[in-house]
Amino acid sequence: MPTQRTPPPAPTAPTADKNARRPGKSSPERIYNLLMKARTANEVTLHFENNRVVSGALIFNEFKGTGRIINVDLEISVDFAVEDLRDVRL
Repeated sequence: MPTQRTPPPAPTAPTADKNARRPGKSSPERIYNLLMKARTANEVTLHFENNRVVSGALIFNEFKGTGRIINVDLEISVDFAVEDLRDVRL
């Protein structure tokens, strides 16, 4: 007696979602929340969209969504906006 097989599900067309993210990219809301938590940390590591990674002390203006990370050892400081960041590590 032949067995009945169910047909595989039909492939669905990808939808264009304005909230779709690239792999490895966090949402601006998540980045903002991580920056708010990181304001009191001794050292923070910021991963930028251009693949730059900078560690140091964080200054973040929650109202403007901008900030600065300062690395005293390397004598550098980098200004940033929330949309410039890919990830925040504490």
